[in-house]
Amino acid sequence: MYVWARLARMAATKARRGPYRFGDEGRLSFRCLPTDIDFNMHLNNARYMMLADVGRIDIFMRTGLIELARKRGWAPMLGGLQTVFVREIRLWKRFEVVSSIETWSGSEVIGKHRFVLENGETAALIMTSAGVYDRTNRRFVQIDDLVRELGADITPRGASEEESIFIASHKGLRTLAKSKD
Repeated sequence: MYVWARLARMAATKARRGPYRFGDEGRLSFRCLPTDIDFNMHLNNARYMMLADVGRIDIFMRTGLIELARKRGWAPMLGGLQTVFVREIRLWKRFEVVSSIETWSGSEVIGKHRFVLENGETAALIMTSAGVYDRTNRRFVQIDDLVRELGADITPRGASEEESIFIASHKGLRTLAKSKD
């Protein structure tokens, strides 16, 4: 089942999951299908990122961000991610993608996606850096302003040690990518 079918299933079932509240986790259930595997007969590396996208879009839809972004001419954008694989997801095995907005500062949001096996063990973890680009004003939206527009009254917590390490790594790699060869 390719991404479009999984996105359609997620969108069709979002009402059952209710609105996403900041600080909560979004949970989506999947099964590793033959179209998801590599020659090792487990979920291939690219599918982890694709399924994290589905988890992120679920949060965007359930917070009202998609609707608000369309009205304002904004574009949610992923800035980067880091992935660690600790256990494999074998063909036909069920698993969940547990997605959350961890914290934010300025125009940057830190997200997390855990791939959880049926026995509760984590198979992989993806941390993301993202923002929302205002195409009209050619700048990234301050996340505090965005959260208020979505009707939430919440102050982000400070970044954890692990998140600070991720942010520093992301910024270093971004600098490297922008440097001249």
